[in-house]
Amino acid sequence: MKITKVVVSKGLTGFYFDDQRAIKAGALGDGFTYKGDPITPNFKGVRQAGESISVMLIMEDGTMGIGDCAAVQYSGCGGRDPLFIADEFIKVIEEDLEPLLVGRELNDFRSNAEYFDNLVLNGKRLHTALRYGITQSILSAVAKVKRITVAEVIKDEYDIKTEIVKPSLFAQSGDNRYENVDKMILKRVDVLPHGLINNIETKLGRDGELLKSYIEWMRDRILELSEDYYPVMHLDVYGTIGEIYENNIDKMADYLKVLEESAHPFSLRIEGPCDLGDRELQIKALSELTALLDERNIKVEIVADEWCNNLEDITLFAKAKAGHMLQIKTPDLGGVNNIVNAILICQKYGVLAYSGGTCNETNISSEITTNIAMAAGACQVLAKPGMGTDEGIMIVNNEMNRVMALTRK
Repeated sequence: MKITKVVVSKGLTGFYFDDQRAIKAGALGDGFTYKGDPITPNFKGVRQAGESISVMLIMEDGTMGIGDCAAVQYSGCGGRDPLFIADEFIKVIEEDLEPLLVGRELNDFRSNAEYFDNLVLNGKRLHTALRYGITQSILSAVAKVKRITVAEVIKDEYDIKTEIVKPSLFAQSGDNRYENVDKMILKRVDVLPHGLINNIETKLGRDGELLKSYIEWMRDRILELSEDYYPVMHLDVYGTIGEIYENNIDKMADYLKVLEESAHPFSLRIEGPCDLGDRELQIKALSELTALLDERNIKVEIVADEWCNNLEDITLFAKAKAGHMLQIKTPDLGGVNNIVNAILICQKYGVLAYSGGTCNETNISSEITTNIAMAAGACQVLAKPGMGTDEGIMIVNNEMNRVMALTRK
């Protein structure tokens, strides 16, 4: 089945682009915005609306595949591609990619996705957001033509023998970490709350006392509001535990033991306990911390995030057991074919695969990556996009239920 037409439209994402460099340099919060000048190239403000591009592929039989180009909240930093400006990249799609798409046979997803994911134009690979959206649209189109779910396309083409199952749903609170926990409890999400523990003075505490207190509040709140409900507590601490303990592995393990006891009877995961500022150093630290926790029978799972971005990173972290779980940051991988490979790599080396992403995605990209996670066997998926909690839970939960119903028909 051939593509006969490509249609693109500019859109908004579920959150915002934030200039991380400016924020770290001291930009002050002002309501929902920030005061100060941006530092990262192409930013017009420290915080600005997230942008997306919908790519719609019209097929010979009239069916349409759709995917959304989107990039992470902290775009343009940490080695990522430049800020994704829709007007600029619509021109790339229309002038450079449309001629390659129109007339193309879409008999399968994998080979077509790999072609566009590796495509080089003017000496450079496509922006990760373009690769993300184009490969989504190809996957969507193949599923439509074959009259099956996106999850079934992935399962068939990658010869995945395991059954399509519903992973754990993980919701993130943003800074509204109390009221949003109540929402998560009422909707009985599997994993909560992320917490956005990115500041020592206001969220962690110089001795870790603020995070300990928050975990104890959350424990008591779950028990108060629910019965027979045992979610996993998963908190992202953005390297702050390492900061207060000067990245001393023994001291971090001691503190995590305290948090384990505070969370009881609930299981606890800590994402990004330290940030060594370098991939090799990060792998070494997380490998040692993971091994020490296991050796001391401390029931806290470490989740790798920083410096674990692309397939090469994921392979190195997984081989070294640098964390019990790895976050797969879906937009940073470019083509969504890489999400499948990342999950399979985690499984190969015996670490848990968490299909994450960013609050700055769309409903389309969230639904498609959820299908991929289900087919490939990720153990956990992020409720996305946005920071409002309810919206992301609805989008991802409902898509998982639709896929389960359709594949069990």
